[in-house]
Amino acid sequence: MRVPVSWLREVVDIPADATAEDIQAALVRVGLEEEAVHRSELSGPIVVGEVLEFVDEPQSNGKTIRWVQLNVGEANGGVRSVVCGAHNFLVGDKVVVTLPGAVLPGPFPIAARKTYGHVSDGMIASARELGLGEEHAGILRLTELGLDPEPGTDALPLLGLDDYAFEVNVTPDRGYALSIRGIGREYANSTGAAFRDPAATPAIRELCEAPMTRSFPVTVADQAPIRDRIGCQVFVTRVVTGIDATRRTPAWMVSRLKLAGIRSLSLPIDVTNYVMLELGQPIHGYDLDKLTGGITVRRANPGEKLTTLDAQTRTLSTEDLLITDDSGPIGLAGVMGGATTEMSDATTNVLIEAANFDPVSIARTARRHKLPSEASKRFERGADPLVAEAAAARVVELLVELAGGTAEPTGSVLHTAAKPQPILLRDGFVDRIMGASYTDDEIKSSLEAIGTTVVPVDGGLSVTPPSWRPDLSDEPTLAEEVARIVGYDRVPSVLPVAPPGRGHTRAQKLRRAAAQMLAANGLTEVQVYPFLSETAHRRFSGDAPAVKLANPLDAEVPYLRRTLLPGLVDTARRNLSRGLTDLALFEIGTVFLPEAGREYGSGPLPVGNAHPGEARLAELNDSIPPQRWSVGALLLGDQIVKQPGIRPVGTGIADAVTVAQQLAAALGVTIRIEQGNHPAMHPGRTAEIFAGDTVVGVAGELLPALAEELDLPRVVAVLELNLDALIEAGATEVQTSVVSGFPAATQDLSLVVSRSVPAGEVLDAVAEGAGGLLEDIRLVDDYRGTGVTDDSKSLTFALRFRASDRTLTAAEASEAKLAGAALAGERFGATIRE
Repeated sequence: MRVPVSWLREVVDIPADATAEDIQAALVRVGLEEEAVHRSELSGPIVVGEVLEFVDEPQSNGKTIRWVQLNVGEANGGVRSVVCGAHNFLVGDKVVVTLPGAVLPGPFPIAARKTYGHVSDGMIASARELGLGEEHAGILRLTELGLDPEPGTDALPLLGLDDYAFEVNVTPDRGYALSIRGIGREYANSTGAAFRDPAATPAIRELCEAPMTRSFPVTVADQAPIRDRIGCQVFVTRVVTGIDATRRTPAWMVSRLKLAGIRSLSLPIDVTNYVMLELGQPIHGYDLDKLTGGITVRRANPGEKLTTLDAQTRTLSTEDLLITDDSGPIGLAGVMGGATTEMSDATTNVLIEAANFDPVSIARTARRHKLPSEASKRFERGADPLVAEAAAARVVELLVELAGGTAEPTGSVLHTAAKPQPILLRDGFVDRIMGASYTDDEIKSSLEAIGTTVVPVDGGLSVTPPSWRPDLSDEPTLAEEVARIVGYDRVPSVLPVAPPGRGHTRAQKLRRAAAQMLAANGLTEVQVYPFLSETAHRRFSGDAPAVKLANPLDAEVPYLRRTLLPGLVDTARRNLSRGLTDLALFEIGTVFLPEAGREYGSGPLPVGNAHPGEARLAELNDSIPPQRWSVGALLLGDQIVKQPGIRPVGTGIADAVTVAQQLAAALGVTIRIEQGNHPAMHPGRTAEIFAGDTVVGVAGELLPALAEELDLPRVVAVLELNLDALIEAGATEVQTSVVSGFPAATQDLSLVVSRSVPAGEVLDAVAEGAGGLLEDIRLVDDYRGTGVTDDSKSLTFALRFRASDRTLTAAEASEAKLAGAALAGERFGATIRE
């Protein structure tokens, strides 16, 4: 929230010498966060000048300039001469003159310079050059603003251009602070300064109390409330006729709006924006002559459309709350008005709307249509329902004063909002929750300072929050307000002592060990949102059921993931697009595995801070889809990059399988690799991973066609393992073996088997038959060609034998090797290749 200081001074007493930083410091003491200070880029001398005379001088380029003589109030009675390209002023007009040494926004320094055959001793400024609007066709005539100052008057304070603003960050629970009214209250709470409520001036009270002799028809027909809350409970209308919408917005108002971050558009629109910033109540103005019949507030019908003020035609959701007349939708309630009833320069009669809409409904609509606005920002944080009448009256007051309108006794006041309910603040509660001591007077005065009504009762205080504080809902929020107003420095800076605990569970330790192992082996951990599009779900999970969210962050990705692979693939695509061509990624996270035909998330969620009961908790837990921890990895590009004398080595299925083996070893699990299949993987390069007889994961390469479709390299190795199953199957304690100090004996073994026999099963048979002397076995060659029949293949294994108590002889190693070959021969008909 940007706050012009001169505007804030109107509602609260601020010392004359206080700077923006001083005001920010006071607001920080009551919990607001300082952001920045915004000052005008203008600097003087910028003064009022009176046109004494001018001469029109045609130029060879077809342009006619004016050689103007100006009285700028200099003591010696001197006259300034300037060249001006505009022609919209007369002799005697008062204008704004920027003298040499001045700086305009840009920055654009002013100096005396020769142009069109004259030395121009300054410049006459337009509204746009001064930052007072977009008009640049002519210079700014002060008579059009109703001003007749003396020549030489400093133009900056005259036009409100000497003002500056500070910015504070407003948290979502304190929407009342998105207004001058709210910031003024907070400054008063911090400093004790006198606060003057801008919503309670005599002029506003008089307009609010004036009877309305003619009613403007308004109906609320909300047939689809969100969370049983009606979308609109306050709707106030007022009518002003005979305005002149072409009048220029006063310079002070333009300056304040600009400092607050809002661009000046036209007088009627500027007035509604001004009141919104002043009181925190969003206002909308309709061209009354463009309305058809009365106003109805309702939800959109299926397929209904609306063209909003930004000229975009939007297809509406049945959850969208609309403002309609007899012609159909004329606005997205609380977000943006419609184009059909927009105010323009031709508008003479205005219907003013000041309403209060349900925060949840407005927030959903703004996000659904990607249409954040100053109005929706205030409504979704909770606007004061009791300020609507005062805000409408304030707009009437300004349109009458500035636009020459007439306040009509026509309007309506619909108000069904429930009054805030009292909260019991028990004796001693504030001290217990804050860890500090507060007197009864401090508690009572602090709560009264923020606008609550405090009544002593047996056992404590009955506290009724003000209408502008919907965040005050229970005892803890009241206790926080006491601490905030008295001062956070009262709260002791003592760290609580952590209770003794069991430390990490076995599963937590092993998940961390898995992550550390993967990172130590060069993989980079990523964290991906668990949401998928329907296309991504079908690519990687086929027809398996998935949980569809009722209210997703993005409607294009409404499904909860069953697998980590789509997120890893999206991360790889993003990194590839940024030039990273060699990637090794992993993620450890949960996946969601719903049962087919089962509905999840049914039933209302508990509200309030009371324990819902064990039965209700059991129902809630049962309504959550099954989840499990998984670990996924993706590798692409080169495992070994090209270097002088070294050829690059690309990644593939073998690397994915190696990662699985490393993970299993880190978790103390023995795994088995077999040929497998997966809907998103190459049918001939996919492995299923077993722990015992249980499938715990899959490793392989993406389908080349899928990789091409996703703009990935042809070979992308991926892996996903059920981490919960691995942890359950793992050893309670990791077993270690003594490292032998005796030398190893190495042997090679080539076996011819049928092509249909998996190499992994042959390797397991050889290892089992070789016995305890075998330290390591690896498949080093799979040969198919000359010397081997067409239906056979030759598998070569490298074996390493070692004994812990002696040096093995070659005969012992050969005997163990042949025992392994014999077992492979029994099981698969393997023969030793000669």
